[in-house]
Amino acid sequence: MAFSEDELERYARHILLHDVGGPGQQKLKQAKVLVIGAGGLGSPVIMYLAAAGIGTIGVVDDDVVSLSNLQRQIAHTSDRVGVPKVESAAETVKALNPNVEFVPHAFRLNAENAYELVSAYDVVADGCDNFSTRFAVSDACYFAAKTLVSAAVGQFDGQISTFKPHQTKPDGTPYPTYRCLLPEAPPAGSVPTCEEAGILGALTGIVGSIQALEVIKEILDIGDSLAGKLMLYDALAARFQTFNLPWDSNNPLTGDTPTIAPPAVVTK
Repeated sequence: MAFSEDELERYARHILLHDVGGPGQQKLKQAKVLVIGAGGLGSPVIMYLAAAGIGTIGVVDDDVVSLSNLQRQIAHTSDRVGVPKVESAAETVKALNPNVEFVPHAFRLNAENAYELVSAYDVVADGCDNFSTRFAVSDACYFAAKTLVSAAVGQFDGQISTFKPHQTKPDGTPYPTYRCLLPEAPPAGSVPTCEEAGILGALTGIVGSIQALEVIKEILDIGDSLAGKLMLYDALAARFQTFNLPWDSNNPLTGDTPTIAPPAVVTK
């Protein structure tokens, strides 16, 4: 898969990097990444992955652009209010890097369609805003053996982790899954949405950019992975903290006695 003259100039600063180079840029060009949500987190993820030269970017989102989105969802513009977010994101990617194949999925991801969707990609970046989707994505990535880079934000804080429970640590224990962090969704209404509590716009740019970087690192297999770790960012305190996230043998997905069945299409 040769680079055009345009691509060689476009990715020159990547190719200069010892840990990327031409072979690494080829990995990026061949990669397929699915982004869950084209909102506050999804916007910087989509844009930085496109700028980096990811060959195929799929985006799943069933929402349309609203004026209140534009304070943080930088993949969209004022003239696209009312336009489906996947269409708006596609225009942004086309303008930023026409070498990228953009695949829109204009529907809501759920437990019924998640496995088939994530199976078509190499890495998944989840920036959705609800727990049911997060669990559906996490479970599907485990059964499809796909690496998941997950991020979430609150009013002034965010968190990021990489989940690959289909792999094991050097000591033989599985890497944790999202259900090791949160076995089940909290009670309805206990965690306010950004529509209810508000959110600092630039926060999503910081956390989403880190999420995009972790996706790129996983594709290139460079640096330290966030698998088995949880990174927290407190914007008001200007502080990052990283904690170990262990595998929970009681978690319902990959624990000693799992209760979540694989999709019917999966054969053992």
